[in-house]
Amino acid sequence: MKFEHTTVVDATPEVVFALTQNYSERLTWDPFLRQAVLLNGATEPKVGVRAWCVARLGIGMETEYVSFTPPRIAAVKMTRGPKVLETFGGTWEFTPLDAVRTKVTFRYQLRTRPHWLAWLIEPVARWWFSRETRIRVAALANTLAGRRR
Repeated sequence: MKFEHTTVVDATPEVVFALTQNYSERLTWDPFLRQAVLLNGATEPKVGVRAWCVARLGIGMETEYVSFTPPRIAAVKMTRGPKVLETFGGTWEFTPLDAVRTKVTFRYQLRTRPHWLAWLIEPVARWWFSRETRIRVAALANTLAGRRR
């Protein structure tokens, strides 16, 4: 199952990318999370670096960066997570619209388990992740708008 949410923010891709990938600032704008840390002594994200993130509800997930191309794309795949998720991946894309505005797209793909219950679990997972993603995208836009003032 795939879904995405997009918004336009008043900041350059460089500014947006830097904010979203700075783990010491992550919790200042991202209402989905209550914990976000890079693992194994990493000090900044890049391909191969793993991160541990815990949602407000207490669900934790370890991810690994599979793409990292500042200031355009950061993508991760789940390496360890809740048993209900068989796979999870996310891409955040930052596209310049003009000198001061950026289109931000958060794109996710997931598969739940057990497969025989996917007809029931995946619509619920899609609704929840989609709702949380809309909130995240709006929070990012609001944080960037507040920084411009």
